[in-house]
Order: sequence, then structure tokens, then C-alpha cells
Amino acid sequence: MKAKVLIVMGSDSDMPIMEETGKILNEFGITYEMTIASAHRSPERTAKLAREAEKQGIDVIIAGAGAAAHLAGVIAAHTILPVIGVPINSSPLQGLDALFSTVQMPPGVPVAAMAVGKAGAKNAALLAAEIIGRKDARIVKKLKEYKTRMVSEVEKKAKALRKK
Repeated sequence: MKAKVLIVMGSDSDMPIMEETGKILNEFGITYEMTIASAHRSPERTAKLAREAEKQGIDVIIAGAGAAAHLAGVIAAHTILPVIGVPINSSPLQGLDALFSTVQMPPGVPVAAMAVGKAGAKNAALLAAEIIGRKDARIVKKLKEYKTRMVSEVEKKAKALRKK
């Protein structure tokens, strides 16, 4: 089955964060491809991945990068597919630089920016599922079940706290 989501990270050091994206996509049964490309060290590879993604049947691109974190923006400049950026804490600025690089895009080059780190990586997968779910009732059902589970978990924890 062809991948629906392309996960791109700037370096293999980003893998522990971006694996969280894959875990959530697996939970929803959404196929993905994961690769490494750098906006600065391999700009041609990055642009080619972005340009060819739609032809390969990709619906959403998720890009995770730290420090200068131009990866999501460079990808968005070369595609009309939705691009979700995950800023990663990999510098002395603790992800703030990556967040600003991901959020501050010029008009005409949109990037949906997530939170820094693992929470952002998980939310990127959930947003991708919501986008893909617009065309897939099976994914919508799983999203509703996921949200119901979250409510149940909070209620269970609240009940346990009251017993203390």
C-alpha cells in the first residue's frame, strides 16, 4: 500500500521525536514513509522530495527539525500538499529557535506548526489523520474512538485522585 504521509526529519538525531509521529499513524492504520533530508545540507534532495510527494500519492507531509528548522518551510515552498512542522529541541535555545522558524512563514507558504518536541510530533500525526479522514470514514471512526479514550482516561484519573 502506498504511503499517505511523508515524514521528513532534518537529521537522524531527530528520530526519537519523530518516531512518536509514526506510532500514532500506526495506531490509525495510516501508511507512511520516513526519511531524512536537510534544508541546508541537502537542499536539492529536500526540494525533490517535496515536488514528487503528490505524484507518489502522499496526502500530507510532516517535517521535523531543530535549531534553524527551515525544513518545513522549504518543503512547503515546493508543494501544494499540507505541510505540518514539528519544531525539535536540539539547540541551546531549547527549541525556541525551531518554533519561531516553523511558525514565522511568509504569506503564500503555509506551514501548520505544532508544539516543540514529542507533543508536537504526536499532534502532527493526529492533524494528518484529521486531514486524511476528510476522505476516509475509517479514519474518522478511529479519531472519534481516540477522543473517547482520552475522555475516559481523564475521568479514570480524576476518580482515582478523589479516592486519595
